[in-house]
Amino acid sequence: MKKADRIYKLHQLLQSRRCIARKDLQDALEVSRATLTRDIEFLRSQLHAPVVYDAELGGYRLDKPTGLAGQGQHELPGMWFNASELNALLSIEHLLESIQPGLLGPHIAPLRQRLERLLGQSSHTPAEIRKRVRLLAATPRRLKPEHFEACANATLMRKRLHIEHHDRGLDAIVSREISPQRIVRYKENWYLDGWCHLREAIRTFSMDAIRAARMLEQPAREIPDAALDAALGAGYGIYAGHAVEWATLRFTPRQARWTAHETWHDEQKSRFEADGSYILEIPYSNAAELLMDILKYGPEVEVLAPPSLRALIAERLQMATGRY
Repeated sequence: MKKADRIYKLHQLLQSRRCIARKDLQDALEVSRATLTRDIEFLRSQLHAPVVYDAELGGYRLDKPTGLAGQGQHELPGMWFNASELNALLSIEHLLESIQPGLLGPHIAPLRQRLERLLGQSSHTPAEIRKRVRLLAATPRRLKPEHFEACANATLMRKRLHIEHHDRGLDAIVSREISPQRIVRYKENWYLDGWCHLREAIRTFSMDAIRAARMLEQPAREIPDAALDAALGAGYGIYAGHAVEWATLRFTPRQARWTAHETWHDEQKSRFEADGSYILEIPYSNAAELLMDILKYGPEVEVLAPPSLRALIAERLQMATGRY
């Protein structure tokens, strides 16, 4: 049991009884004598609970607050969540709200109720949290639920999948038979990693670009996780691949105030220069996504290496300038 859970359970036990013996507390919390002692001290010193040992009754109790007729009226401060926990809770709630009425309705209702109760354990009401804390999606692309459902079912049931996919590079619809391996949500959008039986290679498909999807009877080809990670996880972003290069970027001292706190890749390297500029080195295999991320910083960033990436950025900037 986590310490936070123990503390709340300990407080509840003290609230619910006039007095409770040390051994009974240890058994209820499944802790040692030393741990119980530390937890009681934490209640007293950090949460200001009036826990006292009553020698006459032979146990611990909450002391009666001055001027109150009842005993044990002390309340703990409300629970709060850290950034990742709050993001997870509100994300789950947002996803549940987006589900249309149907077969899942009766099953989701109890989950939503539990989520409401969990949010209600904080210092603020769920309604206040929703009002004051917002999760804003960053340009998610629309996808058709029936296509997503077909892809998800085939992935989980380990069946092959036939898709009609809009190849944005060719601006054409292509037909592919794939063995889906996993579904990935990245930067607010959904992608399908799979083995393409035409190309005989691992490919990633944007699920919003799928125009038709049909699960087949043939079992999917299984690709080891290590092979997937080697093909898709080594380079930068969702367009990663085997052939990895390293990009070296220099951000201005002004932009460094923000970028120095960002994680672009798990294996990135970084350092500051004497003038306050920030050097960031990241691996990448396909420059498409990296180009977009670099260009949005405009004059606040310079590509130092490799020369091929630097040339691509210069070309894009010249094309953009030509439009004005």
